Amino acid sequence: MTDEVVHLSVEGGIATITLDSPRNRNALSRQLMTELFERLEAAAKDDAARAVVLTHTGTTFCAGADLTEAAEGGMAAGTAALLQLLRTIVALPKPVVARIDGNVRAGGLGLVGACDIAVASEASTFAFTEARLGLAPAIISLTVLPRLDARAAGRYFLTGEKFNGCTAAQIGLVTFGAANVDGALAEILAGLRAGSPQGLAESKKLVTAEVLAALDRQGEAMADLSARLFASDEAQEGMTSFLQRRPPRWASEAE
Repeated sequence: MTDEVVHLSVEGGIATITLDSPRNRNALSRQLMTELFERLEAAAKDDAARAVVLTHTGTTFCAGADLTEAAEGGMAAGTAALLQLLRTIVALPKPVVARIDGNVRAGGLGLVGACDIAVASEASTFAFTEARLGLAPAIISLTVLPRLDARAAGRYFLTGEKFNGCTAAQIGLVTFGAANVDGALAEILAGLRAGSPQGLAESKKLVTAEVLAALDRQGEAMADLSARLFASDEAQEGMTSFLQRRPPRWASEAE
């Protein structure tokens, strides 16, 4: 049997879901997305859990799409699975808190945007790298754009620049960047433990209604766009060059 790459534990009223696939930097492989969906569903049904913490092992929270899988075959199933996963987080009847102490790239930022609260260490790094690979942050735009300052979205979607936890907080991607991420998380969780299950669920509906509506209204079109881009010649070159650790053709032409 394949070892699980997503773990679930419940303690002190908090369900902790841990991404644990350091070999591919917690990339959104078929296995990881399937297991994450299952753990979220289990946490939603567990009366002992008042809220959910989504965290990670290793130096990367989530690296986005598994490019090895993407380069080997079509991404239609993968894009549909990511859409379902993001919708599950947004619609979960319990608050979901991202705990980030490392790198987040591309599709991983969609997970961050889907969470109700996100706490990142100041040293964490973030980047929308899709444009550099011949892709676009299509599906994840539905959970990320409602969070971001519009000028910041234009800059970071287009340039693929890295930015740290403090900048992520300034532009709205995370709730705050902290020197002590676990200390900051403890403060957030204390507040959530004081809420009633009904109060938390109904309050969450108020702040997620527009995102949920956008996912339902535009999700299928964004998933189709993402699958089409992954199948394009440019994206194949972008992913291949990334895996081969060389510049893509268009980068060489620009020099």
